[in-house]
Amino acid sequence: MNPAEDGTKRLVRGALVKVLVHRRTDRGMRLEEHAARCVRRGEVHELVTTDQWEPRPGARIDRVGFLGFVELGCGGVIDRGDVVRIGDAVVGTVLGFDACHLPNHHNILIHAEHPVTGRDLGLRPELPVSFAQGRHGEDRTAR
Repeated sequence: MNPAEDGTKRLVRGALVKVLVHRRTDRGMRLEEHAARCVRRGEVHELVTTDQWEPRPGARIDRVGFLGFVELGCGGVIDRGDVVRIGDAVVGTVLGFDACHLPNHHNILIHAEHPVTGRDLGLRPELPVSFAQGRHGEDRTAR
């Protein structure tokens, strides 16, 4: 993403449809080369937290916590750096996407201080989920 070329966008909203409660330290997800994905209303995607920040294509992501699945209530674009909120809590920022389950769903990788699970956060079905545009000019790739 080039912040100089990145205009404003709509808030992507959805609702949690299933809570997940497990974590792994050897998951082996692979970060897709794309920093953004277009999404459609009604799609269901998996939300996964990680404390790893390696935004290079193909980066291996092992330390993960599984939050759950979100059904999107509107179409839009989810970008690396978007702020992810579930209910009233900010969970982290989008790191990127893992496509190991396509065409069924994407894993949306969320950078957080620690890999947390849906149980850790007390999540429940129907909680609102949102992906809000990160601050313009924020370059997290330098981490």
